[in-house]
Amino acid sequence: MLRLEGEKNRRSGHLGRENAIHDETVPESTVQSGSCLRNGNLQTPRGKRKVQEQCARIRRNSSRSRRPSQPQNGEVVEAVTLFEVVSMGKRAMQSVVDDWIEAYIQDRDVALLDLINFYIQCSGCQGMVTAEMFQSLCNNDVMQKMTETFDEETGLQYKKFMAYPWILTVTWPVDMDNGDYPLIKPGPYWKKFKANFCEFTAVLIQQCQYSILYDSYLMDTVISLLTGLADSRVRAFRHTSTLAAVKLLTALVRVNLNLDVSKCNAQRLYQVEKNRISVKRANQRLDQLERKRKEVGQYEQKPLEIENMMNAIFKGTFLQRYRDVIPEIRAICIEEIGSWMKMYPDTFLNDSYLKYIGWMLYDKQPEVRLKCLLGLQGIYDRKELVSKMDLFTSRFKDRIVSMTLDKDHEVAVQAMKLLMLMSQNCEDALSSEDCETLFQFVYTTHRPLAVAAGEFLYKRLLSYQGTEEEVPPKRRGKFGANTCYMRKLITFFLESELHKHVTYLVDSLWDWAGSLLKDWECMTTLLLETAEEEALRDAQESALVEIIVVTVREAAEGHPPVGRGAAKKILSAKEKKIQLEDCTKITEHFIVVLPQLLAKYSADAEKVANLLQIPQYYDLDVYSTGRLEKHVDALLRVVKGIVAEHSDMDVLEACSRMYYVLCNEDLAIHRRADLARTQLIDELVDKLNELLDDSWHEGEGLCTDEEGVCRIYSTLRRIAAFHNAHNLTKWNLYGKTSKLLVFEMEYGSLPVQMILPALQCTYFALLWQLASVVERSSSKETLLALNRELRFFCQICACYLSHKDKDLSEKAFMILCDLLMIVSHQSSCEDEAVGVLQYLPSTSLQSKMLLFIQDHVFTEEKEEIKDLTEEEEREKESYKLNDLHRRRSLLAVYCKLIVFTVVEMSAAAEIYKHYMKTYNDFGDIIKETLSRTRHNNKIQSARTLILCLQQLFQKHTETHGSTNSMDSSFTNIKELARRFSLTFGWDQVKSRESVAMIHKEGIEFAFQGAAGVEGKCLPPNLNFLLIISEFSNKLLKPDKRLVYSYLQRYITEPASCRGDEWHPLAWYRNSLLANEDEENSVISSLREWSPTSRSKTSSFKRKLSNGSLPETSHTETTNKTPDFLCTPELTAAAGKSRKKLKSQDTGLQECLPFFGPVGLSRRHSEDVIKAEDFSADGGAEDGAEDVGEDVDVVGADQVCDGVYQPCTWPTGADQSLETAHPHSCYTGSRWRGQIKGGRTGQSGLPEEKEGRVLLAVAEELLTHQALGTVDSDYAADD
Repeated sequence: MLRLEGEKNRRSGHLGRENAIHDETVPESTVQSGSCLRNGNLQTPRGKRKVQEQCARIRRNSSRSRRPSQPQNGEVVEAVTLFEVVSMGKRAMQSVVDDWIEAYIQDRDVALLDLINFYIQCSGCQGMVTAEMFQSLCNNDVMQKMTETFDEETGLQYKKFMAYPWILTVTWPVDMDNGDYPLIKPGPYWKKFKANFCEFTAVLIQQCQYSILYDSYLMDTVISLLTGLADSRVRAFRHTSTLAAVKLLTALVRVNLNLDVSKCNAQRLYQVEKNRISVKRANQRLDQLERKRKEVGQYEQKPLEIENMMNAIFKGTFLQRYRDVIPEIRAICIEEIGSWMKMYPDTFLNDSYLKYIGWMLYDKQPEVRLKCLLGLQGIYDRKELVSKMDLFTSRFKDRIVSMTLDKDHEVAVQAMKLLMLMSQNCEDALSSEDCETLFQFVYTTHRPLAVAAGEFLYKRLLSYQGTEEEVPPKRRGKFGANTCYMRKLITFFLESELHKHVTYLVDSLWDWAGSLLKDWECMTTLLLETAEEEALRDAQESALVEIIVVTVREAAEGHPPVGRGAAKKILSAKEKKIQLEDCTKITEHFIVVLPQLLAKYSADAEKVANLLQIPQYYDLDVYSTGRLEKHVDALLRVVKGIVAEHSDMDVLEACSRMYYVLCNEDLAIHRRADLARTQLIDELVDKLNELLDDSWHEGEGLCTDEEGVCRIYSTLRRIAAFHNAHNLTKWNLYGKTSKLLVFEMEYGSLPVQMILPALQCTYFALLWQLASVVERSSSKETLLALNRELRFFCQICACYLSHKDKDLSEKAFMILCDLLMIVSHQSSCEDEAVGVLQYLPSTSLQSKMLLFIQDHVFTEEKEEIKDLTEEEEREKESYKLNDLHRRRSLLAVYCKLIVFTVVEMSAAAEIYKHYMKTYNDFGDIIKETLSRTRHNNKIQSARTLILCLQQLFQKHTETHGSTNSMDSSFTNIKELARRFSLTFGWDQVKSRESVAMIHKEGIEFAFQGAAGVEGKCLPPNLNFLLIISEFSNKLLKPDKRLVYSYLQRYITEPASCRGDEWHPLAWYRNSLLANEDEENSVISSLREWSPTSRSKTSSFKRKLSNGSLPETSHTETTNKTPDFLCTPELTAAAGKSRKKLKSQDTGLQECLPFFGPVGLSRRHSEDVIKAEDFSADGGAEDGAEDVGEDVDVVGADQVCDGVYQPCTWPTGADQSLETAHPHSCYTGSRWRGQIKGGRTGQSGLPEEKEGRVLLAVAEELLTHQALGTVDSDYAADD
C-alpha cells in the first residue's frame, strides 16, 4: 500500500519530468477531504487518477515477466510487486532476481525504485514514499531535510534520508509503530516470509556479482537506503533494514570468497600447465590460461570495492544497531558477525571484531547471549581458527564459565558445550579448578545441562586418559579399558562427596557412556574380584553397587529419574527394542550372579538393600524359558538367610518386595516362591508365639530381659515388613499384636521399640481384612465385627497421640489419618453393605488431632547457641532437614483430611494462622489446601478464612486492646488478610461469592456488641473493618455498592460516626467506593449523615438472621433505590456511578447469577469485567499468589508502551551475570490492554442494557440462597 514518486531526468541526467510509481489504492490515512496529502502539497483526484494510470503502464512494462497468477478463493491474484512475489514464495528466488536484473538493465531507475518499494513494504509501512533527485537541491538544504519528525496537524510521521541519488521521504500514520510488521508476525506464513526475504537479498548479490554489482550505482543506493532506515526511531524500519543489511554483507563476503577462489584456481592451473614437461606442450591451452589469468588480474579492484561496501555496511549499520534497545536486532547483528568470522576469518577473525561478541556476552537478554555462544562454538570447533583466539580466551573465559549458571537454561547448556570445545581444541584453556566446577553440573536437575556436563566429563575424564597400556596385564582383553574407566568413575563419584545423587550422575552420562554403564559383567567382575591387590575398597564397592542398581533401573525403565522430567517419556520403536534387549541382558546375567553377590555381602545391610532391588527389573519368564529354576532356589535360600540375619527395615522391605515380585501368579515359578514365602512366615510366626509364650504373663505383662525384648522386637519388625505387601490374615496376627497395644495403653510399661512394629502389624491386618470384604461379599455380622475393630483401633491410635515417645505418637497419628481417609469414604462403594464400615471422627477426636498438629508441626525447638565443629554443624543441618521433612509429612496428611471433608473445614483456620510465619516451610501445603477447599465449597472456604482472621483479631484485642491498630500484631493480621485476598486471583466473577461472604461475615463481626445506649456505643471490633478492607479490591463494582448498602444498615446514627475512633469505618467505606469522585464525596459526608430508618434496619437484620428475605415484586424491585442513594451528601457520587451504569429499570431475571436465580452467561460477564477500571489496590500484587495459576506481575515502571528501556551496557568485560539483570518489557499482557482501554459497552450488550445488567437489588446480596447460588455456566467453568 505504498506510493513511490521519483524525480529524475532520464535522458540528460539533469532535473527532468516527474515519474511516479503507485499502488492501485492509497491508504485512508493519506486521504483528506477527497484529496491526497503528498509531501505537504494537495493533489487533485483527477491528477491522482492520471498518475495511477501512468503507474499501471510502467508496471506492466517493468514487471510483466514476473507476474505469477495465484488462485485464491476462486479468483486469480496477480503479484505485481517484488514484495508480493517474495511473500507468496511460489517461484524460485533466482528467477525472480533474474527478472529484476533484466528490468534494471533496461531502466535502472525504475527497477531501483521497485527495490526501494520492496524494502519499505517489508517493514510493514502503510504510508507514502516520495523521492527527489539529490542534484536538485543544495547541500545545505539536504542536511536540513535529513530528519524524522511528527506533523501534529496531519497526524503523520515523516522521515527524510539519503538513498543516493535520491532523497527519500517516508510518510506513515502514527500507529505504524504498533509492533506489528512482517518480521515479527506469528504463524508459519510470516516465518516463511522471513526466510524468503533473507534468501532474496543473498540471491540478489549472487546473481549481480558478474554484472551490475560494481556499477557504482546499485549498491550505493541500496546501502544508503538500508543505512537510512536503520537510523530510524521506528522499530519496524530498524529491524527490517538491519536484517537486510547484515544479510547483504554476508552475501558480499561470499562474493569476495568466490573471487579469491577464482584467482587461486586460475593461477594454479596456469602454473601446472606451464610446468608440464612434455614434448607436445599445448601452447594453445597455455595461452588460453594466460589470458584468463590476466583477466582475473584486471579485476584486482573488485575485492577493494567489495571491501568498501562491507565497511560501509558494518560502520553504517552494525556499529549502530548491535547496541539497539530491541533484543531481536542485537541478536541478528551478533549472529551474523559470528558467521562472518567463520566464513572470512582473514578479515573478521581478529580482536577488533571479536570484542563485540565478548561485550555482548553480558547482554541482559538471553537470546543475545545465546547467539554469542553459538557464534563462538562455530569458531572454537575449528582448530585452524583457535590460534587467533588466545587473547579473547584469556579475556572472556571466566565469563563463559560463569554463564553455566545462567538463569536461562539454553544459555547455560550452550555455554557448557562451548567450554567443552575450548577444552578440546585449546591447550590449557581451562584450569583444573574450572574443570572441577564444570564436572559438578552432572548433578543438576536440568537434564539438558546435566547431559552437556556429562559429555564434558566423559570426554575429559573417560576418553582422554586411561589407555590400554595403563591397564594391568591380567585385566587386559574383554574388560581392560572399561575396568580402568569404571575405576575412574568410582573415584570421581566418591571425591565429589555427593553419594546420594548417583542417579543423576548415571543419567548425565547415559547418552555418552552407555556402553560403559551397560557393561554389567565388568562391574560384577570387579565386585567379585578375589585378588587383594586388585580388589576394591569398601567405599568403592558401595559406590559400584549403587551404580549397578541405577544403571539397571535406567536401562529397564528407559526414562530419566525423578526431578529430571515431568513425566515418563514416550519411547519410540527403536528405543523400545533397545529396552527389551537390555532387560533380557540384565536378566540373563544377574540370574546367575545376583545370588553370589548377595552371599558375599549378606552382612552389609546397605549393599544388600540395593542389590535386592534388581529382581524387579527382570524379565522373569527367562527363568522358565531358559530352564534356570535352580537359580531361583539359590536366590530364595540366600534371601531367607538375609531375613533371618537383618532387622534393618530397608533390608526387610527389599526382601518383602522381592518375594512379592516372584510370587506373581502369572509366572511359572510362582509356586516355588510362594512355598518359600509360606515357610518363612511360618517360622517367623512360630518364633513370635514362642517368645510371647515364654515372656508374657497374664496380669503382669512382659517379663523378660533386654535380650528377649530385642528378639521380640526384631521378629515383629520382620513380620510387619512382610505384612505390608503380603496378606498374612490366615496367621491371625491381629489378636497377638492388639493385645500388646491394649496393655501398653492401660499400663504403659512395654518398650517403645516393641509397640511401633505391633502398631504397624495391627494396622496392616485391618487393611487386609477391609480389602477382602470389599473385593468379595461378606455377611453383615462380619462387617459389623470389622467395624468395631476399626473403631477400637482408632481409639488406640488416639490414645497414643499423647504418648511421651515422639516417634510412637507421630507414627500413630500418620496411621490414624490414613485409616480415617480409607474408612470415611466407604459409603461411595457400590456395595451398600460395605457402607456399614464408614466412620467419621468425632468432635473430640478432631480436637485431639488438631492439637497434635499445633504441638508437633508449628512448635519449633529452641536452639542452643554454642560453638560447633564443622562435623557437628553438618549433623545439625541434616537433623533440621529431616525434622522439616517429618513435620511437612504430618501437616500434609492432616490437610488431606480437611480437603476430603473427613474433618471439619473450620479446622483449617488454625492452620491458616501460621501461613505468614511458616511460609518458607509450609506455604506450598497451606496454599494447596486453600485451593482445594475453595474448589470443594467456596462459601465454607470463605467462612474459614474469615474465622481465621476473627480468631487472630480476638487474640490481639485480648492482648493489646480493641482500639490499638498500630501494633505489629495487628499489622501482621492485616498483611495475612492481604495475602489471603491475593489467592483469589484475577477472576473476580469466579470469586465473587466467596469475597462477598467474607465482607458479610466481617461486617457482622465488626459491629458485634454495638447496641450500647441507644446504639451510640463504639463497636468493640470496629478495627476489624481495616482487615476486611484488604478484600475490597476483589469485589466487582456493583458488588461494592451492594456491600456498601449493607454496611449502612448497621449505622443507626450516622451523625454520631465522627472522630478519629471511627477512622476504620471511613477507611472501609473508601475501599468500597474506589472511584476518586465517590471517595471525595464520601469523605466529605463523614461529618454529617442524614439518619436512616431504624425500623428498616431492624427488619433487615431480623430477616437476614433467618437466612431469607421476603419476596419483592417485580415493580418494587425495579423501582426501589438503595438507601445510600437517598442521602443528600452522596448524591453526586451516586450520580456519577449511575452515568456509567445507566438506568436500573430491569427485571430480576436480568440480574447477575450471584444476586438472583436467573443469571447472565459467562461470556457476557467476562466482558463486563473487562469494562471495569482496576483500582490502585488491585494493581501489581493482585494475583501474585494466585492459587493454582501463574500470573505475570508487571510494575508500573516496567510498562513502557512497547518501547524497550535502554539497557545498561557493561563498562568492562569482567562484569558478572548476576549484576546484569535483564530489564523486563511487558508488552503482551492482556491486563495492560484492559487497563488502558477499559470502558463500558464492551460486554457485547448495548450500553443501556449492560448498565441494567450490572445493577442488582441490594437485598439479594447477602441471603444464604444467593450466596450459594451458582449459575450453570459458572459451575461448568469452575
